[in-house]
Amino acid sequence: MAGDLLGALLRQVSRSFYLSLAVLPRALREPIGLAYLLARAADTIADTRLIPRDDRLGHLETLRQAGAGELVDVRALARGCALVQTHAAERRLLERVGEALARVEALPPSDRHEVRAVLATLTSGMIFDLTRFPGEDTKGLAAIESLEELDHYVYLVAGCVGPFWTALHIAHRPRLSDWPLREMSEQGVSFGKALQLTNVLRDVPGDLAHGRCYLPARELAALGLGPRDLLEPAGAARARPLYRRLLGLALEHYNVAWDYTLAIPRREWRMRLACAWPLLIGLATLGALTAHPNPLGATAPIKIPRRAVRALVARSAFTVWSNRALAAHAARVRATIAV
Repeated sequence: MAGDLLGALLRQVSRSFYLSLAVLPRALREPIGLAYLLARAADTIADTRLIPRDDRLGHLETLRQAGAGELVDVRALARGCALVQTHAAERRLLERVGEALARVEALPPSDRHEVRAVLATLTSGMIFDLTRFPGEDTKGLAAIESLEELDHYVYLVAGCVGPFWTALHIAHRPRLSDWPLREMSEQGVSFGKALQLTNVLRDVPGDLAHGRCYLPARELAALGLGPRDLLEPAGAARARPLYRRLLGLALEHYNVAWDYTLAIPRREWRMRLACAWPLLIGLATLGALTAHPNPLGATAPIKIPRRAVRALVARSAFTVWSNRALAAHAARVRATIAV
């Protein structure tokens, strides 16, 4: 049963991240996998609209305290959140939060410290999100105020993972002993921000329906728009310059993330693949968004087909050994993005 926590269950709730986790060296799978599972549990709690908002905030605070090593009872969290889940894997994940926390406590002290630190930031990001957006549908639609606030949000919920990932790899992989921790951690922040901004751009229609607008209010106002205007085709069309600007911002972060990936020693091919895969998938997703006639009003999530993901993964097995070949592979995917 214990092995299943980081096996079948993680695969069922992690979507494409499982690809990266599965290829990592064994010593890194436990701390990174546990951090992911607990962050995913927190995200599930935050998104469960059948639970009153104040209760969700209380459960997130309980999980934050437990993740920090405080003695709190997470059984009430599991009981209060698991039963209302419509997805069986998410229900099982919440039922096993206590087990995941116990395994974090059993990690070596340095790994445990890193897991606790990243969980504290990720959970605070979810609490920020729940308190920043008071509505659950278009009636209570609100927008992030500024580009600075958007940048702060994407750091809390994704950018913070870069330093966590970097610190663990430097600690466990002797070939990275000469990596400058501070510099590479800063590049790692851009890695997480690139992926999260891709999610933001992909999920605009769904987020609007749930009362959240991550296109900043100040930037919308400069176009003569408010968040509610995005619900109409004409308003969405007028917001396209801002959408393209955010897409360009995401691409700037991808450029830094590729520098990070290409700096990984070639013999650390597992880490190179674990980094290359989400970047290639993210760039391909941006390509699909720019090819869509109306990404701000799409009625179904825009994503790349599984066969395209398999093709990216298969090709990377040949390009991962060469910086020139891997960069060329990324450039071909990048060329599909019409900015």
